[in-house]
Amino acid sequence: MPLHINTPLLESPILSRHCGRQVWLKMDALQPPGSFKIRGVGHACEYHYRQGARRFVSSSGGNAGLAVAYAGRRLGAAVTVVVPESTTERAKSLLQLEQAELIVHGDSWQEANQHALSLVGASDAFIHPFDDPLLWAGHASLVDEVYDAGLKPDAVVLCVGGGGLLAGVAEGLLRQDAAAVPILTVETEGAASLHQSILAGEQITLPAITSVASSLGAKRICDQAWALTSSRRIISTTVSDRAALEACERFVDDHRVLVEPACGASLALVYQQAPELAGFEKLLVIACGGATMTMAQMRSWMGEPA
Repeated sequence: MPLHINTPLLESPILSRHCGRQVWLKMDALQPPGSFKIRGVGHACEYHYRQGARRFVSSSGGNAGLAVAYAGRRLGAAVTVVVPESTTERAKSLLQLEQAELIVHGDSWQEANQHALSLVGASDAFIHPFDDPLLWAGHASLVDEVYDAGLKPDAVVLCVGGGGLLAGVAEGLLRQDAAAVPILTVETEGAASLHQSILAGEQITLPAITSVASSLGAKRICDQAWALTSSRRIISTTVSDRAALEACERFVDDHRVLVEPACGASLALVYQQAPELAGFEKLLVIACGGATMTMAQMRSWMGEPA
């Protein structure tokens, strides 16, 4: 059995009525470790375990690290996760709950990642948070489930950080003979490495991440995600942190599930009835999750009493 579950595919009457078109939600926030990441991470961990790896090393203070820790515990493999100093105490506690060895190193993910790479021994496997074909193949299972359920969307709405989810969904659509289906990519304005690359006409590296959506905090998207912008239809846009947070708050009221600002960015496109949605009558929105988000954190970011 795979380490991920087949998550609910829900038609949302509230969002459909709000924006005047069918809106379907793929609820990957309900994956056991809290996000879609377990699809690709689980696939990669199972592959490396079959090849003899008995320790997984990763670099993520968020959803990817939690997915690696969960996969390692399920498979009976040791896990070491290197996180930057900015990682929240909640994320650290969740990693420790999954029995991972936790190392705090560096000011940014890039520094944590370099340290993690230095720890990988001959019998270990390094699990990248987003840049690995094994991850993309695992993430593609999300699309398989949607089409197996009989839904054929006019467009898919998803958020972009490093580009792993984008690469996986594109792969899934291709194997469903649906490569012509547009993908609407959403980033917060302070973490828009894909959008800024498209505007520049070349793959760029952001000087810094200034968004609260830390899961979108890759300064540079992976090469595969950038290549997709010239090989298929990608509609890229951004939303403010405030819009993403307000979408998270509304989503709790509407669907009783708390997601992080990265996921809120995708939902904000629907709540705002963005012009990018024009012409699409059947939307698939990936509610990708976010295990480290709490109501107290959301209120703090929105400037409200805890």
